[in-house]
Amino acid sequence: MIILLLILSVLVGVFLGKYFGSKQQFAKNLLILSAGFLITICLNEVFPEVYETGGHNIGIFVILGVLIQMLLENLTKGFEHGHVHHDSDDHSIIPIALIAGLFVHAFIEGIPLSHEKETFSPYLLGILFHNIPISFVLGSFLAHSKNFSTKFWVIVSVFALASPLGMLLGRYFDEDLKVYFLAVVGGIFLHISSVIIFESNKNHKMDWQKIILVMVGVALALTGHLFHHH
Repeated sequence: MIILLLILSVLVGVFLGKYFGSKQQFAKNLLILSAGFLITICLNEVFPEVYETGGHNIGIFVILGVLIQMLLENLTKGFEHGHVHHDSDDHSIIPIALIAGLFVHAFIEGIPLSHEKETFSPYLLGILFHNIPISFVLGSFLAHSKNFSTKFWVIVSVFALASPLGMLLGRYFDEDLKVYFLAVVGGIFLHISSVIIFESNKNHKMDWQKIILVMVGVALALTGHLFHHH
């Protein structure tokens, strides 16, 4: 069930990107909304579990997650937070680096799911909510690049299967290691969501639309938190 949800979240995002990808503001709003959701899941669900069950030096693994994401962005060029330059002549991120960066990113996120006992845990919802806007940008990018072909399906399939493969591999690890992988993913989540939310506004003016979208994302995550704990 979890594997199916992971794959569907990517497919839904990709096809939304295909048909609505030309609406860049829609993609931006979707990313901001997901960032509000993701940072709330991270701070309200992931980190409390990590610091409650992890060892004294668990924070090092959170920092490791931040650093890993920074390295991955050298491959994806900020694809995870909507930095796509359709008109660029730089093809270095197509397809090898982009595929590799997105695959590793999603693969690591899937590992903590291997010992997940709930079908709709807050952590899983965070990944699903996170997958849709990234897949939206991916679908938009591939459609714009006229790669909606065999190459398109290969790229989408690699990304869609990354988290399920991470989840399957995680079953071979001791369950006690879950908290360390979760800490790494928490660092990844924190970096991505904070970059999306705190990127400089034009002329450093207050962007009320962004604030409202972040608040909606936060409210959605808190609503899920209340249902989860009652």
